[in-house]
Amino acid sequence: MTARTRTDVLLLAGFCAFLFFYGNGQFGLIGADEPRYAQVAREMLDRHDWITPTLGGMPWLEKPPLYYWQAMLAYAVLGVSDVAARVPSALDATLLVVAVYLFFRRIRRGAEVDAALITASCAAIVGFARAASMDMPLAATFSIGMLAWWAWRERESKMYLALFYFFMALGMLAKGPVAPLLAAMVIAVFSLAAREPRLILRTLWFPGALLFCVVGLPWYLAVQLRSPQFFREFILEHNLARFSTNLYHHPEPFWYYLPVTALALLPWIVFVVTAMVKAIRVWWGERKSVRAQPDSGLHFRLFACCWLIVTVVFFSLSRSKLPGYILPALPAGAVLLADYLREQLQEENDANVPKWMAILHALVTSAPVVPAVLVGYIVSERRLPAGRPMLIAIAVAFVLCVAVALTLVSRLHLRMLRFVTLIPVVLAVAAVLKLGTTAVDQKLSTRPLAVELASVETHQLPVAVCGAPREVEYGLAFYRNQTVARYEAGNVPSGEHLVITPPAWKKNVLQQTAGRRISFLGHYVPQDVDYYWVAAEAKP
Repeated sequence: MTARTRTDVLLLAGFCAFLFFYGNGQFGLIGADEPRYAQVAREMLDRHDWITPTLGGMPWLEKPPLYYWQAMLAYAVLGVSDVAARVPSALDATLLVVAVYLFFRRIRRGAEVDAALITASCAAIVGFARAASMDMPLAATFSIGMLAWWAWRERESKMYLALFYFFMALGMLAKGPVAPLLAAMVIAVFSLAAREPRLILRTLWFPGALLFCVVGLPWYLAVQLRSPQFFREFILEHNLARFSTNLYHHPEPFWYYLPVTALALLPWIVFVVTAMVKAIRVWWGERKSVRAQPDSGLHFRLFACCWLIVTVVFFSLSRSKLPGYILPALPAGAVLLADYLREQLQEENDANVPKWMAILHALVTSAPVVPAVLVGYIVSERRLPAGRPMLIAIAVAFVLCVAVALTLVSRLHLRMLRFVTLIPVVLAVAAVLKLGTTAVDQKLSTRPLAVELASVETHQLPVAVCGAPREVEYGLAFYRNQTVARYEAGNVPSGEHLVITPPAWKKNVLQQTAGRRISFLGHYVPQDVDYYWVAAEAKP
């Protein structure tokens, strides 16, 4: 290993450790999905069952098993905890960064560190690398597969094509048939745009298809045999119906993913758009020329544009939209920008950054520092503060903005882009971890509530909710490792239990428990819920 390689390894290891792993236990699992997926993995581990996902002992067939398998392994090594539940996504993000680095080192040498660090520092990559969800496993496996396909296209090595099929199979195990379907669409659009339609047929390689089937299909067959309802629930409802209808109540306008993608690609979005516009403009201009040797760099950037645009358009067509869906598009923006910088720095005369672009990039790069510094207040009060805290946050962002802009218009130009952009990223992540995790934990996670409930019990009691959000229901199910009943569904425990409810739902609790003793135990202020002790039903 050369000295430069050792430096690269240490640099990437440090950034991945800080951006993806550090501080993951400072706040509990957030929302409904994180604790739900974490609990499914725990139940599978408890039963030593690698086939059927369950929640509360009942089959939970909404998602494939890749995340669950990874979490089970993490639990087996680290013990069951919220930190262990987030390890799979952090490892997958790290694997993605390493894959981008190795790809550029072998195929597009000269920008490997830039490509890896740009990928690692995209806002959504950092965020979802810290989440116990299926989005990062899908993004990592899909993106590595797409890079392997390009390596095969350029080097003609079947090993790379085999890797493409292998990672598409893992993508199918991560979130379903969307991975191979999306890959087929990207490859088809690129092949037609590059006037290489034979690429589509050449990609259809029988040994690769066999490898895909061997890796990706056994679980689907096994779970279908065990749970005949799997095809209806997973394929028809959670794939086709989720895409074509508003069955799961996540409607957004068609253009929803334009601002979401822009925010997800922070702080690099200005240069990503610049790189995309230039690549498309050059491609359009060269469509009329008859060049014997097409520009490999142009075709790679065209491929990255197709990958990014097709993914955004595909999910924009879906009737159900969530921010995490767009994650597989982000590595395309990162590698597009890295290759653009590689080309610009090789052409020294073109390495100047226009002043307007430097200023705009500086504003976009430094702006997230403001909410990062104020995140504790924003989460607690759901608004921006006035007065001194806001002035301090704006002053910090302004200083960073000026420093970034002056550096980019200096004689160093793009050579300093990575350095001056990563400084605000590191400061923003550090500010969130230092100043915001307590508020996030108390306001958005049920971990403190679970601790508070345990403190008033002499022994663990069954728990129910009435009118409480799903986040509370699934969060308590994970942190107390028990099934949580819901009064509204008619599931009122007959024995002694605790019930958690918003104050406005007190009458509903009293109606559901008529004739039973009930005692008010306390009020959890950050999430505005009361908790009561309910006596067992009197025996006739």
